[in-house]
Amino acid sequence: MSVAGEEVMQDLALSPVQFGAVLAAFAWGYAAFQFPAGIVGDRVGARRTLAVVAVAWGVLNCLVGLVPGPPIASPMLALAALILLRALMGVAQAPLYPVTGGAMTCEWFPVTGWAFPNGLTNAGLTLGSAATGPLIAWLMTRAGWRGSFLITAPLALLLALVWWIYTRDTPAEHPAVRQEELALIATGRSTAAAGRAPDGAWKAVIRDPQVLLLAASYFCSNYVFYFFFNWLFIYLVENRGLRALEGGLYAAVPWIAGAAGALAGGIASDRLSKAYGMRWGCRLPSMLGLGMAGIAILAAARAAGPVLAVILLAVCLGFQQMTEGAFWAATIAVSGRNASSACGVLNTGGNVVGGVGALLIPLTVHQLGWGAALASGSLFAFVGMLLWCWIRADRSLGPGG
Repeated sequence: MSVAGEEVMQDLALSPVQFGAVLAAFAWGYAAFQFPAGIVGDRVGARRTLAVVAVAWGVLNCLVGLVPGPPIASPMLALAALILLRALMGVAQAPLYPVTGGAMTCEWFPVTGWAFPNGLTNAGLTLGSAATGPLIAWLMTRAGWRGSFLITAPLALLLALVWWIYTRDTPAEHPAVRQEELALIATGRSTAAAGRAPDGAWKAVIRDPQVLLLAASYFCSNYVFYFFFNWLFIYLVENRGLRALEGGLYAAVPWIAGAAGALAGGIASDRLSKAYGMRWGCRLPSMLGLGMAGIAILAAARAAGPVLAVILLAVCLGFQQMTEGAFWAATIAVSGRNASSACGVLNTGGNVVGGVGALLIPLTVHQLGWGAALASGSLFAFVGMLLWCWIRADRSLGPGG
């Protein structure tokens, strides 16, 4: 949607602030259903939940491509339709990270091996985003912005089919998992923390100060992430003077750096956790990553040319993504068998800010310019870094979390 933004605004006669409301709708729908989605994931299981997520993504993407514009529909009607569909898209995708980053990671990996799979998941996200810029920009030159949605939507059905055939909720249910692997996964975890959460156990999650601190820090971290997710392509075209295809290619660079950062951060967090415990294994990469991200985005705002700006933005996203594995590993560590619910709280904090930023960025640009908009990301990164001073991921796993 962000890559298609310029064409969408022109075709449907929308202003940047109105388009910001479309982007915010996804984030609000996504954020509002993180915690409920985590509870559903805990009760229903990842296999069924994420198959439904994939199908819903395809259907809603197709409907976005069919939204009518002038002269069939007024700009306000088109705006209302886009806001509704993007909000529903956010709701449909809400289970993705609480389920994969929470319950599945907890079930399928040893205790000190939770950061890397989460880093790997985020590397998939960032590489997908890297491909999105040039792919969607190219498709728009061939089929328009509507065609780019309609052509990519059917891929969701293939994804849902592959997921359903191959995955299982737990390693013990998968025919390819050996007994030696099951023993390795069980190493270091208490029997009380194994298995699905009891009914009502999620109530303890929303009162846990460590989960709430993690959600607050993730809120700050993802303000930076959502600048890239929503506004990077538009920033490069509008402020740095790049053409659409150039903007798509340049926009891919930070996402590739983000993938490398997510992988490196996950590996570093797991190794540090084995050497020094979960507390410092999660804290060190997070504080370093957010601090460097804040410095890099501030420098990018003052960069003289587009190439230097893209390099600094790549450094920023690489360091911001370096924190991902640590955030999710720390949340699993403090919540135990309630991992999906706790990760739902974490991702609520991390995505409420998407709705805030989708509106705050264009308003800041309108009043103060793009430099101030990027500088606001620096402030959020530094606050998120400081919150880690009070976060401890070394709490023992127990029956309630």
